[in-house]
Amino acid sequence: MKLLFVCLGNICRSPAAEGVFLHLLNDRGLSDRFEVDSAGTGSWHVGNPADRRMQAAAKRRGIHLPSRARQIELHDLEHFDLVLTMDDDNLEAVRGLAREAGARATAQIQPMLSYSKRYSEREVPDPYYGGEAGFDHVLDLLDDACEALLDELNGSDHPPHDKH
Repeated sequence: MKLLFVCLGNICRSPAAEGVFLHLLNDRGLSDRFEVDSAGTGSWHVGNPADRRMQAAAKRRGIHLPSRARQIELHDLEHFDLVLTMDDDNLEAVRGLAREAGARATAQIQPMLSYSKRYSEREVPDPYYGGEAGFDHVLDLLDDACEALLDELNGSDHPPHDKH
């Protein structure tokens, strides 16, 4: 199963989602069953590691953020089974790419927080311009949604069905 997490710049939310999901896979001994990556809809931060504040917040939870920022490409919509977007703007951008790719775009596209169990928020807020608490809140949201996502995917070779 191949998953791609997508936000705007690929330095805060999507690398955090990737790191949280990888951490859960490692804890459950499922790392060999999944390919996980992250990307941004924009190209501003390509090649950069995750934002240092997000790295620090993740590190406090024992989570490593290994990725380097990259921009999503048309090929990603063929390669990945499931693309998980952090907010409505990212969702629309990825759907636009899927329209451009046409029939080649076989990935299912879902909002990340459609898997959330404990929170009512629909979008993962961008913590970039806020304080430290925003990074912790993002990690709380992602931990909840990633856990529910993994529970749903575990034992399934098919992407989950749309719940909206």
